[in-house]
Parts: sequence; structure tokens; C-alpha cells
Amino acid sequence: MHTASPPGRGPRLAGVALVVFSAIAFSAKAVIIKLAYRHGVDAVTLLALRMAMSAPFFVAIAWWASRGEGAAPLAPADWRAVVFLGIVGYYLASLFDFLGLQYITAALERLVLYLYPTFVVLISAAMYGRRITGRDVAALAVSYAGIALVFANDLATRQENVLLGAFWVSLSALAYAIYLIGNGRMVRKMGSVRFASLASVVSCAAVLAHFFVVRDAGLLWSQPAPVYWLTLLMAIVSTVLPVILMSVGIRLVGSSHASMLGTVGPVATIFLGFAFLGEPITTIQLAGAALVLVGVVAISRAPGKGD
Repeated sequence: MHTASPPGRGPRLAGVALVVFSAIAFSAKAVIIKLAYRHGVDAVTLLALRMAMSAPFFVAIAWWASRGEGAAPLAPADWRAVVFLGIVGYYLASLFDFLGLQYITAALERLVLYLYPTFVVLISAAMYGRRITGRDVAALAVSYAGIALVFANDLATRQENVLLGAFWVSLSALAYAIYLIGNGRMVRKMGSVRFASLASVVSCAAVLAHFFVVRDAGLLWSQPAPVYWLTLLMAIVSTVLPVILMSVGIRLVGSSHASMLGTVGPVATIFLGFAFLGEPITTIQLAGAALVLVGVVAISRAPGKGD
């Protein structure tokens, strides 16, 4: 039997390419959001537009994945888990991220957001008694030292709301960490594509409900044309494609290797922010990014975190 053997060189390289592309595409979201903010759209309206444009894709993907061979019907408990994780992992995490990006650079946002593996370790220790090793402590210290370095640099050179922006993005990272901890069982039961698409549909519904409660519906069709084009780009390139391609990439290279490859995202954001937003690239920023990535890779490679 060879069903459990690792993929060959060709499929593995394809998996690497998919994961790297997905990480960069996810990271481009921050740049697209900052570009849209230049046209006067607020965070809640922009998030609603993104989810409204993404929803048809996710509904179609969820329908297709639910018809696949071996796609068992979901029990009420499964649906409750999908709803909870969809609200926490995609709705709240996205909302907090959009709010934070009103105040901080795309580069700092991506670095703060990439603290989620450290939150996973801390929450797992608090809730499930996972032992925190000396290696974990060192990795956490390195990651937070990197964030402190970049944060201090931005605080000294940018607007006074850097602290507020970093707070919102930290909440986003925390929400995403809770989602990651809870989704393991659901992915094993439902498959990654089916679960991700259903959770995304839940998120779309939650975001739109939030919008109609706190904003006037007319804002959805009264934005400048560039906002719609940027939102469509974000919906396809930085939302739908990365979700699907990342799941395929993880299947080919494994979750641990995918998490390490995904650290290309914050570095890509630094250069994308420079190219499209005019955000400066400083030595302190690069040094802080390097520390964050070293810490994330060390956490991702910790023993007991298999594929």
C-alpha cells in the first residue's frame, strides 16, 4: 500500500507554490484595504462590500464540496460549531483587522496579525494543559521583541493612533487563533474546503447583518468606482482564491510546512506597502520582521505539532 506515502517532488513543488501564492495574496489584502480607505469608505462598509462580493463564490464552493463523495450530512452540533467558528474566525477577525488598518501601516498590521501562532500556544496551554517548553518561551520572546521593535518605530514616526490600530489587529489575531484551535476536528470530519467555505458563508451573513444594523443600506451602492474595483480584487485575489488554494497546498505539503512557508506573507506586505502605498522600508522594520518570522517558524516547528 502506498496511500500514506508523501507526495512526489512535482506535487510537493506545486504545493509549495500554492501556499506561497496564497500567503502573498492574503497579505495583499492589507494593501488593498489601505488603497480603498483613500477614497473615503469606512471599515464596516468596505468589509460588507468584500463579503457581499465573496458570498456567491463561497456558496457555490460549499454546494460543490457538500456534494462530493463521502460528504456526510452535518449534525446539529456540527452546524453550531461551523456557525461559532465562522463568526469568530472570519467575521470578528476580519472586522477587527479592518478597524486596525485605519490607523497603522499595512506592514505593521501583517506583523501583528502573524502573532496568532503564539496565541495558539498560549490558549492551548490555558485550556488544554499543553506544556509550554523552553523553546516555546524563547520563540514567544523573539516574536514579541520583533513586534515591539517595529511598533516603537511606527509610534515614533507615524500618527498617534498606532496603539489603537495595533490593539484592534491584536484582537484579530486572537480571534483567528481561537478559530484555528477549534477547527481541527471540523476539518477532519468535513474536509478543509467544505468547512472553510461553510464558515465563510456564515461570516458573510454575519458581516452583512452587522452592516445593516449600524449603517445605511445606501452606502453599498454610493461608493466611488475605485472602491468597487478594489473590493472585487480583494474578494477574488485576497479572499476566495487563497482560502481554496491554501487548503490544496496544505494537503500537498502538510500543515507544519505550510505554516512556515506562510511566513513569506509579512515580508511580502512590507514590499507591497512600499510599492503601492509609499510606506517606507527601514532597517528597524526589516529587523523586527526577521525576529517575528524566526519566532513564528520556531513555534510552528515545535514538537507535537504534526501535519
